[in-house]
Amino acid sequence: MNDRTASSGPSTAPSPTPSRTDRALGTVIGSAVGDALGAPFEFGPEGAFSARFPVPGAGGEMCGGGGWDPGEATDDTQMAVLVGESLLEHGGLEPADVFARFRRWAAADPKDIGLQTEAVLTSGDPWDLAAAVHFQTSQRAAGNGALMRAATSAVYFARAGREATMDAARRIAALTHGDRAAWEGTAVFHELIRVALNGGDPLTAVTDTLAAVHPDHRERYARVLAPDWHPDLATEFNGAVWPCLASAVWALRTTSSYETAVRAAVDLGGDTDTVAAVTGGLAGAVYGVGAVPERWSTVLHVPLPGFGERVLRVGELAELAGRLDAQGA
Repeated sequence: MNDRTASSGPSTAPSPTPSRTDRALGTVIGSAVGDALGAPFEFGPEGAFSARFPVPGAGGEMCGGGGWDPGEATDDTQMAVLVGESLLEHGGLEPADVFARFRRWAAADPKDIGLQTEAVLTSGDPWDLAAAVHFQTSQRAAGNGALMRAATSAVYFARAGREATMDAARRIAALTHGDRAAWEGTAVFHELIRVALNGGDPLTAVTDTLAAVHPDHRERYARVLAPDWHPDLATEFNGAVWPCLASAVWALRTTSSYETAVRAAVDLGGDTDTVAAVTGGLAGAVYGVGAVPERWSTVLHVPLPGFGERVLRVGELAELAGRLDAQGA
């Protein structure tokens, strides 16, 4: 990977300050769009996206490929929708219900599902033991599979304050990931979204957020979320929770728009759908839904295996995000 800062792209006229609703919709839709944009480039090399689409704004970027139709969202967004709908239907977090929805979805043979998540959901163990049992036997549970699905829950719990939103993130992450590292990364994401929805700068909130991270994981997150961190410095593949979150924060920090942030994320290569989904959630919260290019969002669609023939489009995602914001804890 070249030692470089992502280009901020062409300058544009300043946009009006997004409303809280704009930011909430931007979080959910922005994450889903990033997911679908990055999916065809998963496990590819650095720079593959810009090599194919060198001119920002030229169009055609929702190209599909790698088994994905143009604009098709992956397991990242599918699981996020399941979390969001459970929260709304129960008026809060019912972990057993979220896990049951995950299990139903996993049994329907989705196109993509993380190995670790699949092992937990198909183990037959009860919801409150499955992830812990898997971690005890495998000692491998620090993937980004809980972080990737956190946009909807981040919006829902944002009104509850820092402690409550971070606690909720940990509880949802723990359903499939037994390693606390995954819980803490998801908790940081929740808090940064909360700050952005309130009109604050999530980048300047990193230091205060780190103070609320579990002491056993604080130093590692402090290192990768530092302003001088660069994806070249990652010691693990970005399918792990630390470099995934760090790459998303880096992409937000080194660009100046939703589009350029997500382009930078996909251009990192590797686990492109999830890094772009996390980046898209953060950038959408900062810039608002109006900053998400319509040429990307209009082709977005989210199939829900195991739940009939449901396919959510951008309108349904907007409705979901609005309800999560309005009815949230």
